[in-house]
Amino acid sequence: AEHGPSLAQSATQSQAALAYEAAVAGGIPVIKAVREGLSGNALKRVYGILNGTCNYMLTAMRETGRGFEDILSEAQELGYAEADPTFDVDGIDAAHKLAILASLGFGCKIDIDSLHIEGVRDVSVVDFQFAEELGYRIKLLGIAEKISEHDDSIKIHQRVHLCMVPLDHPIALIDGVDNAVIAEGDFVGRTLFQGPGAGEGPTASAVVSDLVDLARGNIPPTFSVPTDNLKRLTAVSMDELETAYYIRLNVLDKPGVIAEIAGALRDENVSIESVLQRARDPGEAVPVVMTTHETKEARMMAALAKIGALEEVVEKPHVIRIEHFASKPCEA
Repeated sequence: AEHGPSLAQSATQSQAALAYEAAVAGGIPVIKAVREGLSGNALKRVYGILNGTCNYMLTAMRETGRGFEDILSEAQELGYAEADPTFDVDGIDAAHKLAILASLGFGCKIDIDSLHIEGVRDVSVVDFQFAEELGYRIKLLGIAEKISEHDDSIKIHQRVHLCMVPLDHPIALIDGVDNAVIAEGDFVGRTLFQGPGAGEGPTASAVVSDLVDLARGNIPPTFSVPTDNLKRLTAVSMDELETAYYIRLNVLDKPGVIAEIAGALRDENVSIESVLQRARDPGEAVPVVMTTHETKEARMMAALAKIGALEEVVEKPHVIRIEHFASKPCEA
């Protein structure tokens, strides 16, 4: 993810193979599937669950109602999380894997520096409860998609963060340490690859598949096209993202507070879709949950800054993006 193009160039110059099937999604043969099996497609979007540690933790929090730190300690005891879990829980590992998948899927140079990265540290048990009530599951996803501009140019948007996905979406059902990758092509449509994302057996399976290729004399390009033909796609700013949002606030139950919050959203042209509020004694802090219609990230962040500054809002607003993964056509 950091030095892929230069390593690929060295492999090309020495007429050697650079094989790395185990580097992404463990035992799932997704490198070969995207690079070779889907080579007849112009991929529009590649996304998925790319870190088994985080998927295990999110699954356990949802199923047991236990908090983040408790589940993290359990994951470390089971060997799913390292003693220093930073790469996993802060989204860095998933970002590395997403950058590789984007290069494979779009024939572009790896650009890890432009990738927006968030982790899972801020998620709360109450978020899982609200998500289920609203018909969603919470997943840490890596998402890469090509964006068609009005001048027919193509840009790339890459991001790793918590998402709420509808319960009827296949990726909502991937639990435990499993990984899943979805690739959307112009001919094939949506394809799903699911399986174990780590462990000695799955990793060995991926490594041996590379060794078999070498024994057969197969030397495919490191990425989807020869290294010299990899394009550099312009990155789309996170501010330009358009999606729906889940917002959880802890507010003092005073008259007019909901109107103030709604006013801050209105001022930034953010439309509310639904509101959930739990009853408490007057004057006490109460959780308020809102979902919005699709809007630009910049507008949402501006609205949240105003809401967070309100005297009645007693802690930083919690936000999770809602992804429905509706079809977004993009020309090759």
